[in-house]
Amino acid sequence: MLNDNILNIKTFVFSPFQENTYVLYDDKNYAVVVDPGMQNKQEEKEFSDFISNKQLILKRIVLTHAHIDHVFGLDYVVNKYQIPVALHKDSIGVLSSVPQYAGAYGYDFSVGDYQYELLNEGDEIEFGLKVLHVPGHAPGHLVFYQPKTNEAWVGDVLFYQSIGRTDLPGGDYQLLIDGIKKKILTLPPNVKAYSGHGQTTTIGFEKENNPFLR
Repeated sequence: MLNDNILNIKTFVFSPFQENTYVLYDDKNYAVVVDPGMQNKQEEKEFSDFISNKQLILKRIVLTHAHIDHVFGLDYVVNKYQIPVALHKDSIGVLSSVPQYAGAYGYDFSVGDYQYELLNEGDEIEFGLKVLHVPGHAPGHLVFYQPKTNEAWVGDVLFYQSIGRTDLPGGDYQLLIDGIKKKILTLPPNVKAYSGHGQTTTIGFEKENNPFLR
């Protein structure tokens, strides 16, 4: 499980959506990519140069969810590094719908024939990341929590003083709020929350200051 090594974090901000793509890697150079959002050749090069310069060995792509801004670079990373895509089963349908609405944003998007690895609540993946299922922003939305380092990758569930939007297909406000309160706010207050957009925050800060969670 590679969970006894130091966990390093590289954050990229990609595309006009300003999406946070994370590369997590340990001192043995094993790595996973969380939500590959690189959208053009320059961003692809920035990502690949980092992987090459650090001599990282990519093990898999991990998706919090499959909205367009979080999967812009999916095809690129899969094809270049020949790695599987780990996600919740409900995210497959979300991903398959991206080509249908991509044109409305001015993008041409296609879904390839990927090797999927299905993740469920309670699973544990690389670096001791524990899988939490927190839908509401999107069907199949996952959060990845590392209890030893007090860090969590929360995708678009929770932001600095905000929460994920629920007006997109499959969104459910009450489901999201219930998931945040039961699964996210119950984490230790010093846990760093790495969101899909914007700055890093902490569970304790959001519990006290997030106007949506009072």
